[in-house]
Amino acid sequence: MPLQQKPIGSPFNAGTQAGEAVRGIDLKGKTAIVTGGASGLGVETVRTLAAAGARVVMPVRSRQRGEEVAADIRASTGNKAVEVADMDLADYASVRAFADGFVKSSAALDMLINNAGIMATPERRIMGGIESQFGTNHLGHMLMTGRLAGALAKGARVVALSSIGHRRSPVKFDDPNFETTPYDKWEAYGQSKTADSLFAIELNRRLEPKGINAYAVHPGGIMTNLQRDIPAAEIKAFGWVDDNGNVREGFKTPAGGASTAVWCATSPLLAGGGGVYCEDCNIAELRPDNDPGFTGVRSWAIDPDVAKRLWALSEKMLGETFAI
Repeated sequence: MPLQQKPIGSPFNAGTQAGEAVRGIDLKGKTAIVTGGASGLGVETVRTLAAAGARVVMPVRSRQRGEEVAADIRASTGNKAVEVADMDLADYASVRAFADGFVKSSAALDMLINNAGIMATPERRIMGGIESQFGTNHLGHMLMTGRLAGALAKGARVVALSSIGHRRSPVKFDDPNFETTPYDKWEAYGQSKTADSLFAIELNRRLEPKGINAYAVHPGGIMTNLQRDIPAAEIKAFGWVDDNGNVREGFKTPAGGASTAVWCATSPLLAGGGGVYCEDCNIAELRPDNDPGFTGVRSWAIDPDVAKRLWALSEKMLGETFAI
């Protein structure tokens, strides 16, 4: 059964760093895939798993950047099993090629962390007309995960990075690509992050009978390359930085942002199941849909019926049915 959407007795909190979340956990002999591992909190996610002994595969868009990061992590952790592969989530042929190549390698997959993403981008289209944030953040990861499903070992965990930004918008089933309604970059981002959470809910329902669990994660506020498409004036207007460009108090470090994903991927406290939205190294509280706060999860991001509906829509948009 899925876990209940309410906090548990986690010893960690919003200030927990990724290394603390995995302390005492031995990942030797385990294999992980981390998307977006060449920048931001993805780097610290890979570093933490590698330091705990895992073999980590980094599918990246920029091979050069990926190799530079992998070399640094190998040096800092002493773990040579940090590998780089080519993949662009906005290019579904490359997603299929990566996933199929991994499956053919006959390697069992123990942890899959869907960390990569884009945020608040100008209106862009990928793959013949799909809105880029929905198509990259959600559909690209769903395609990869669906094709990797056969490699997931019993006891494996899948982590889908969502965001508190999900509160901006449920999935727009009538117009997910903003074809008939004006494009709003924040609504598009919110929709994609709601979709990431719903994907974890439905994936968990399908895989839990096989001993595999999935979790949605809000990593917290972190200033990284994720904000690259947001004008500096807008970032300042939000109060994210001061007049001197210093990040305001309350933002997490990249290692702090990586902590909840690492916790979900490894913590024995979650051995009882999955299918929940997590934040600050704990299961988040369900908040009223009209709650203006920046914590907790809204109902539309964890509704199992909506998750099933999104799965069907996503398969149609991808032109692919997953035997999961």
